[in-house]
Amino acid sequence: MVVPALGSFLPAAAQSPPPPGAAAAADELLDAFIDWSLAAGIELYPHQEEAVLRLLAGENVVLATPTGSGKSLVALAGAFAMLAWRRRAVYTAPIKALVSEKFFELAAAFGPADAGMVTGDASVNGDAAVIACTAEILAQRALRGGADTAVDLVVMDEFHYYGDRDRGWAWQTPLLLLPNAQFLLMSATLGDTAALRRDLTNRTGRPSALVESAERPVPLDVEYRETPLHVSVEQLLESARVPVYIVHFTQREAAARAQSLTSMRVLNDAEKAAVKEAVGGFRFDTPVGKDLRRFVLAGIGVHHAGMLPKYRLLVEKLAQQGHLKVICGTDTLGVGVNVPIRTVLFTQLYKYDGRRSRVLSVRDFQQIAGRAGRRGFDTVGSVWVQAPQHAVENKRAEMRAAGDPKKLRKLVRKKPPERGYAHYDDKTLQKLWEGAPETLESSFDVTHAMMLNVLGRDSDGCAAMKALLVDNHEPRQRQRRHIRKAVGVFRSLTDAGIVELLAEPEAAGRRVRVSLDLQDDFRLNQPLGLFAVEALGVLDPEAPDYWSQALSVVESVLEDPTAVLLAQRDAARDQLMARLKEEGVDYEERMARLAEVTWPRPEAEFIDPAFAVFAQHHPWVGGRRVSPKSVLRDMVEHADTFNQYVSRYGLKRSEGLLLRYLTDCYKALVQTVPAAAYVGRLTEVTEWLGGLLRDVDSSLLDEWERLRAAAPDEP
Repeated sequence: MVVPALGSFLPAAAQSPPPPGAAAAADELLDAFIDWSLAAGIELYPHQEEAVLRLLAGENVVLATPTGSGKSLVALAGAFAMLAWRRRAVYTAPIKALVSEKFFELAAAFGPADAGMVTGDASVNGDAAVIACTAEILAQRALRGGADTAVDLVVMDEFHYYGDRDRGWAWQTPLLLLPNAQFLLMSATLGDTAALRRDLTNRTGRPSALVESAERPVPLDVEYRETPLHVSVEQLLESARVPVYIVHFTQREAAARAQSLTSMRVLNDAEKAAVKEAVGGFRFDTPVGKDLRRFVLAGIGVHHAGMLPKYRLLVEKLAQQGHLKVICGTDTLGVGVNVPIRTVLFTQLYKYDGRRSRVLSVRDFQQIAGRAGRRGFDTVGSVWVQAPQHAVENKRAEMRAAGDPKKLRKLVRKKPPERGYAHYDDKTLQKLWEGAPETLESSFDVTHAMMLNVLGRDSDGCAAMKALLVDNHEPRQRQRRHIRKAVGVFRSLTDAGIVELLAEPEAAGRRVRVSLDLQDDFRLNQPLGLFAVEALGVLDPEAPDYWSQALSVVESVLEDPTAVLLAQRDAARDQLMARLKEEGVDYEERMARLAEVTWPRPEAEFIDPAFAVFAQHHPWVGGRRVSPKSVLRDMVEHADTFNQYVSRYGLKRSEGLLLRYLTDCYKALVQTVPAAAYVGRLTEVTEWLGGLLRDVDSSLLDEWERLRAAAPDEP
């Protein structure tokens, strides 16, 4: 069935905002939206109708309904109304993959002229009436524009990220700074939102309604499995409970699982021919491509953030077309990436959260489990959870010894791993399945980027920053800590000459000014970006190796691409080992020498002591440290292409990680390096890097160009 474009149902009479209290324009829009849904073969659920009605009435809506219950359709109705009333809608999501997915949906619904996407890496039609963007992009716009930010409806998907300890500030900031906007907050796992709704009403002057439903459109069954994983997969294939998404908690495990499953007969001959035709001439032109091609032609997909976007997009399309029966991925499934599945199979119920291995929270589990069951395809979805491997092996040993008391007495049971393990069993599963999601807690922070965005306003940015520090969702004790940090950040910016105190306030009340010597899009998006600015000022731009020194300074403030650095270390150790063996060095000395080897840290003798001095003068640095490394510099010095670099270090399972890191390098070079430091070969390297990024994966821009080319000409 061909779904008609929603934009073609815009009523001609509703081309301006309705006057307060007038229901006629809203009713006309509702009728038009229902007409479209009927033409598309979609019957609205009662909670969808209620949410759409409240949106059209101008209320804020907190939509807390199960996964698969059509929250995206409500968001589409909100964007439809904004287009009709010549207003602007912004749809935010937590990850770029989901943003691009929503962008394509919006472009298909309204046409490529009215849909745009902004992720920080790329902007596609960024001035469109309906924008899909990462939550951080909207937060930065709100910090810069405050109440005057050009947005009328804010849709925040996966709103449970509000409580994320590292990124929650981006979900909170728009709520604090956009009093003129209407909000639609969506998630299947929000917990108690009463306090949040009261605060939202106080700030916007709009009623804030909770629309919730506990009934899933596709019910789920849950099962605790004490069989080996490959047996569970075979049983799912035999019982046609496919597609199945196997949830892993590291990218390496997901890729290894796909390899191990290729020995199974997942597809019959006709299905293999169909998937081969669907793949067509797709270019698997990076080192991991050969493996991925073999996997998908066998009916097995791999999906995780370490893959290039074009490969993830291919897997999603093949899954949507029904060609993949097994998908080995990570817990990013819980973010809402569009991989339609019948069964979710958990390999375990714990994960490493960056600090320790812990059992999944109720929210973690329910977000992932809720992706099972396809509306319109399945009458029931399945959630299977594998018991710990040692428990499975003990169970099998007990079954083999059953009925033989002598064997049972001699049975030696395997113990759980001593490290990287958190205990769980069938009772744990029951608690996660039946439990209510934890209440969201505020997570706020003060950064240089936040300060620069607010102080860069044409109005009194100082007053705005003070208001933000005392009028947020944080408890008073944490607010005081943020205020102290903000004072230190402000002083560091003025000491560095990035922020200038004005002798007299300007007409609009502005009392500070961001330095006029910086480029227009100057940003300090990295926590230690200010150190890079100051360190670059010490270097001699006339020196022949200035470009490489500058690259090392910039790379030192970026987040470590750990998999890449470990590969560099291992390569260096292999080279040293070969040389030491050739020289006849004894084993103990070889081991001692190898233990000292790490990844390349060029300019560390300058960067480390310079940062020590910097940290003494800037207490806000706290426990943060620079990390000298050489990834981009290493590529340039060896004149490597992307594929050559991946092959040299065996990074085919981390191509996406490498691409993201190089993208961060490019953004830092363009936005953080002051214009005065942008000289000589450093400029050439930056231009080369921009071209390389486009050549490696231009799938998002290419898809948009395809949509635009297919759109009918404007009358």
